[in-house]
Amino acid sequence: MNIFEDFQARVGAALKSLAAAGRAPANLDLSRFVVEPPREAAHGDLSTNAAMVYAREAKAAGGNPRALAEALAEVLRKTPDVEAIEVAGPGFINIRLALATYARVLVAILERGVDFGRAAKPAAGKVNVEYVSANPTGPMHVGHARGAVFGDALANLLAFAGYEVTREYYVNDAGAQVDVLARSAFLRYREALGEAVTIPEGFYPGDYLKPLGAALAAEFGASLRDRPEAEWLPAVRARAIAAMMTMIRADLAALNIVHEVFSSERALTGADGGGDQVRAAIEELRGRGIVYVGRLPPPKGQPSEDWEDREQTLFRSTDFGDDVDRPLIKSDGGYTYFASDIAYHKSKIDRGFLTLIDVWGADHGGYVKRMQAAVAALSGGKANLDVKLCQLVRLMRAGEPVKMSKRSGEFVTLREVVDEVGADPARFIMLMRKNDAPLDFDLAKVIEQSQDNPVFYVQYAHARARSVLRQAHATFPALDLAPKTLSGADFSLLSDEGERGLMRSLAQYPRVVIQAAEAHEPHRIAFYAHDLATLFHSHWNRGKDSPHLRFVNEGNASLTNARIGLVTATAFVLASALTILGVSAPEEMR
Repeated sequence: MNIFEDFQARVGAALKSLAAAGRAPANLDLSRFVVEPPREAAHGDLSTNAAMVYAREAKAAGGNPRALAEALAEVLRKTPDVEAIEVAGPGFINIRLALATYARVLVAILERGVDFGRAAKPAAGKVNVEYVSANPTGPMHVGHARGAVFGDALANLLAFAGYEVTREYYVNDAGAQVDVLARSAFLRYREALGEAVTIPEGFYPGDYLKPLGAALAAEFGASLRDRPEAEWLPAVRARAIAAMMTMIRADLAALNIVHEVFSSERALTGADGGGDQVRAAIEELRGRGIVYVGRLPPPKGQPSEDWEDREQTLFRSTDFGDDVDRPLIKSDGGYTYFASDIAYHKSKIDRGFLTLIDVWGADHGGYVKRMQAAVAALSGGKANLDVKLCQLVRLMRAGEPVKMSKRSGEFVTLREVVDEVGADPARFIMLMRKNDAPLDFDLAKVIEQSQDNPVFYVQYAHARARSVLRQAHATFPALDLAPKTLSGADFSLLSDEGERGLMRSLAQYPRVVIQAAEAHEPHRIAFYAHDLATLFHSHWNRGKDSPHLRFVNEGNASLTNARIGLVTATAFVLASALTILGVSAPEEMR
C-alpha cells in the first residue's frame, strides 16, 4: 500500500475531471507533478505541487495557480480518506488524512510483514551491479569496504524494488600488477625454502604472502627456485591470483557479501587460452566507424598518461560526450585498460543488461565520461551506465588516526576492521553518509551503546519493540499477538500525535524505497531507519512520564491491542530497512 501513489492517481483523476468540466487546462502532462510529504508535519500528511506545476497552462486558460489549487482541493475533499485540505501560498495543496487511512496502512504492514514496501510485481529490465573489483594483489583495505557495502546494499535495494539484479566482481588479473604479485610470492617461496630474502621497492611486502610462499614450497619443493622467470611465472601467477581471490572472497563474506558472477580480465584478452574479446570489440567498433587511427593533440594543462605523440588506434569518445578521443592500444602493442573495459562492458550488454551500475573509488572520477561514452557506443544508446563514486574513508580511533596494518604492510585491512567492530556497525556506518561524501569511521564510536551511535540506536529500536511485545504477552497472556490477529485491532483508538507520527512515517516507507532505488542511493534507507527509530524512542520515552501513553495499558486490553499492532508494524519496517542495508535486526540487546 503506497498512499503517495494512490493520491498521485487521485490528483491526476481530479485534474482530468476539472478539464472535462472546463475548469482546468486540457491535455496536461500528468507525469510532472508530485505528491510528497510536506516539509513540516504540522502542514499535514501529504502535499502536492500540481497547481504550481501547471501555472503557465492555468494562466493561458485565463486562470491562475491559486484558483486551480482551490478547484483541485474542492474535488479532493469529496474523496475518501481525506480529513482536511488546505491551499497554502500561491497554490500548494496540503492534505491531512483520516485516521482510517493509516489504519489500512497498519493492516497492510501486519499482513505483509518485512515484505511491506517490496515491489508487488517485477520491475522492467535486468540490472548489473559491479562493485568492489579490487585488484587481486592482497587483502582489501578499509577503503574497499565502503564500495563493497554500498554496492551490496544497492543490490539489495534494487532487488527489493523488483529489479532482477546480478552482483558482479571484475577480476583485474591481466595487468602488470599481477606479475608483480607473482614475483613477490616467488620471494616468499624462496623464503619458505630457507633463504633470507629482501623485499625490493615496488613489490608487495605484506605478511599475507607468507602462507602462499609456504604453499608453493609444499607443492613444488625446490624445483622452481633455479628456473628462469619465464618458466615459473605463469604457474606462480595463477596460484597467487587464486589465493588472493580466496582471501578476498573470505573478507567479503565477513561483511556478508557474496557475488554471483566473477568476470576475468585474462579471459577477455585471451591470455587464458580463450578468444580475444578485446580485439573483437575493437574491430566491431572499427567497422562502425567509431574506432580510427589518428593522432591526439597534446593535453592542455596537466600532462595526461593517455597522450603519446604518435599515430595510434583511437575510440571516438567525443562523439558520445567525452572530452577527448581515447587510445585503445599502447605503443608496445598491448591493450590499454580502457580497451579491456570496453570489452568487459560489451560482455554485460551482450548478456542482456541495459542498466549497468559500476561502483568505483573516488580516484577514478576522470574515467567516468569515457566509460559512459563506450557503453553508449556499444549499445547504440540503449544501455545506461551509472557510475557511483565512493569517497575515501578516514579510519579513526577515539578521534585519532589509525596507523597502518602490519599484515598488509601498507594499510588497515577490511578484515581487521570487521573483526574488531563487527559486520553490522561496519555496514551501517558506511551507509550513513552519501557515497560521494567523505566518511570518518571511528572504531571506538561505532561500538558505543549510546544514541550517538546510529547503528546501535536503530537496532535498539527494533529490540525495544520486540521487548514491548514480550511485555504485552506477559501482561495479557490471553491476547493473541500474532500479526494476522493484530490486523483486526481497533486502530481508531490511536489518537495521540506521537502515534500518528509513527503511522505517518511507516506509510512513507514504500515511497522511500522507490525513490532510493530510482536514485541508486541506499543511504536514504539508512536515514529513514534512523528517523523511524527516533520517533519510536521518543514516543516510548513519553510513556515513561505519561503512563496513559504506554504501549501496554494494563487497564485497557483493546487499546493495548491497537498499540501492539503499531509496535509490531514498526518492528517489521525497521527489520525490512535493516535487511536492505545488510544489517541484522536483533530480538534483544543487553
